[in-house]
Amino acid sequence: MSGAELAETAAGLYARGWLEGTAGNLSVRLPGDRALITASGVSKGKITAADVVEVGIADSRPVRAGAPRPSAETTIHTALYRLSPGSHAVVHAHPPYATAVAILAARRGAGTVTFTDFEIIKGLGLTDPSKVVVPVFENHAHVPRIAGDVTERLAADAPPVMLIGNHGATTWGPTLDIARNRMECLEALCRLTLLVDRAIP
Repeated sequence: MSGAELAETAAGLYARGWLEGTAGNLSVRLPGDRALITASGVSKGKITAADVVEVGIADSRPVRAGAPRPSAETTIHTALYRLSPGSHAVVHAHPPYATAVAILAARRGAGTVTFTDFEIIKGLGLTDPSKVVVPVFENHAHVPRIAGDVTERLAADAPPVMLIGNHGATTWGPTLDIARNRMECLEALCRLTLLVDRAIP
């Protein structure tokens, strides 16, 4: 996976209105316990291969001196790579319906949101596609606290999607295409739930 491909995917999500301004970030795992991640403070509508940073998965720090500053959410990406060795891509975005559900869940103090009997659940690649319990993590200004919560709370059998209260959504998978597709599925689940006026547990 090249920086150009990462930038292309980011630009596509920006065009959908899911990466407003400079928000959101994408990463892919590289050989040798490293990852490529979008740089901080860069509009995903103008991102190029020069706007990605190579970081160590163990310490979340840039591998090369003088590199652009990596995304503020780098520690969440690297935590997911450490927890899920089979995952090779992470997408963090702010699609409107998933973000709305994350806000409602946070207001109600919900640690999870459950979706039941939606056909689109199949897109998450779960063993049982009839139901998915999506974890909701508390948002913190100090992002490593979110990464710490993910490390502590994310179960080994958790679905490859999560919400961050009052913030947005994160998905992961074996390829960047699959991680992006899972973001699309999560957004569809949240949109359908809100459209049919189901309660957010």
